[in-house]
Amino acid sequence: MHQNASTASETALHIRPATDADRPHLILLINAAFSIETFFEGTRTDEDRLAAMMRKGEILAAEDDNRRLLGCVYVEVRGARGYLGQLAVDPARQGRGLGMRIREAAEEHLRRQGCEAVDILVLNLRPELPPIYRRHGYIETGTEAFHSPRPLKSGTECHCIVMSKQL
Repeated sequence: MHQNASTASETALHIRPATDADRPHLILLINAAFSIETFFEGTRTDEDRLAAMMRKGEILAAEDDNRRLLGCVYVEVRGARGYLGQLAVDPARQGRGLGMRIREAAEEHLRRQGCEAVDILVLNLRPELPPIYRRHGYIETGTEAFHSPRPLKSGTECHCIVMSKQL
């Protein structure tokens, strides 16, 4: 899978399946990107969690022309539906549309795998996210309990908002 920028002013973006050799860089990127989630104890991911995700689904890595890791996303085929999650962009490069381009590449990847729709889970503690996903065709389809290997800080309650989009 390969996506290039449409104008010279945009960052070139190359999407490829991540390998085991990418894991140390992915862990740093994901933890940096999710460091704003201060309602958790500890980091977003580690070697064991990322390895388990890569066995169950696939991490798509987004790089620039110099092979610098700019972002990533987890994708999983679940029959006719796909799932994407843990969309992460290097904090130094956020706010430039890279997350949108990575999400679009993930949706295209799932479409090519035969998926007719894609689901995401958004934590209710991140109220800024549903409006962003709504602008890109996702709709709320329900809620579900939140299960995480990371404990929430004392007194914090959390659930997932399920959002879906037809591919």
